[in-house]
Amino acid sequence: MRGKTKKATFSLHVDVLAALDEIVARGVAPSKNALVEQALVKELKELRRQARQAMWQEAAKDSLLLKDVEEMEATFRNADAETARRIG
Repeated sequence: MRGKTKKATFSLHVDVLAALDEIVARGVAPSKNALVEQALVKELKELRRQARQAMWQEAAKDSLLLKDVEEMEATFRNADAETARRIG
């Protein structure tokens, strides 16, 4: 992730800091900053995925949305079948 950076200060548990130091000292990560940023990007991506999943689960309970989906499927059912016949 390249581009502008901004300094931030966080308090971390001493065990986490020690593990971070060890990983960087072994050369597994190029720097503490790089490893922390990589971990945060990964976690933020997962949190966004979970939020989308929750929205889909909520939408699956919405009878109006489900009706719209059924109507859309019915609208395109014949077109999809015709296209499949042309391909096959």
